[in-house]
Amino acid sequence: MARIGGVEASQAGPLTRFLYWMTKRKVGRVILPFKITAHQPRLLLAVGGMEMGQQALKTFDTKLKVLAEIKAATLVGCPF
Repeated sequence: MARIGGVEASQAGPLTRFLYWMTKRKVGRVILPFKITAHQPRLLLAVGGMEMGQQALKTFDTKLKVLAEIKAATLVGCPF
């Protein structure tokens, strides 16, 4: 359980609600780290930009990127 509660859609501003909608469409739900980052909308945009940039990177094979993501997630205990 996180120490900080996430921002729910009912408490969020229009930009954050839009980003929640985009995340639900892409991932299927809004994950807790995203909700926690939503406390600072500028940080949320920066993290989203970084994630999109990493996803668009074409220097590595897609299978290798997914394998690295799984390895990193298992090392830190992330369920995603």
